Amino acid sequence: MTSYGMPYLLEDKTGKLTGSHFVDINDRLRFTLRCTSWGSTHATYIIYNMTSGTDPVATLTFGSNNSLGTIAFGSGPQVPMSSFLESLPIGSAKSRRFIGSDGQQYRWSWRTAQGEEWTCTNASNRHIASYSLKVPGEPEYAQSSGCVLTIEEAYPHLAAEMLASLTIMRHIVAHNL
Repeated sequence: MTSYGMPYLLEDKTGKLTGSHFVDINDRLRFTLRCTSWGSTHATYIIYNMTSGTDPVATLTFGSNNSLGTIAFGSGPQVPMSSFLESLPIGSAKSRRFIGSDGQQYRWSWRTAQGEEWTCTNASNRHIASYSLKVPGEPEYAQSSGCVLTIEEAYPHLAAEMLASLTIMRHIVAHNL
């Protein structure tokens, strides 16, 4: 991939948990979050990597009453979301950690940095990713929500995991879990 010396800025086209497209402004990465089934007992979402085709990279299945369910990456095993994205011993449900496919620990936290709705740091407290809402007063655009998932340039290999874990975190807050 081309090195731009800048993070991946994935524009969230709808800003909705029910589905969206996440497209880097330099077209280096593209993902789609799509709800594939919805019912009283579960809801299933699939994240597709549109950069290199239409490969599903993660499946999120939430339980009844919007409870946390399972996550699977690619054709891997289903793992309980609560095991993948663990609560911290001290803190709120709005801050959780996970082990990435690179074996490193990452933590999402809600509203801990100015201008960021969500912030993801590694075990050394280094900024890895963030999710920002539309800036107040910014004009409305027909093709964009104004929300952005930012992933530092050194971490494109974790983009699907960042989007999947962020989706779970946003679901936790949206449903007060």
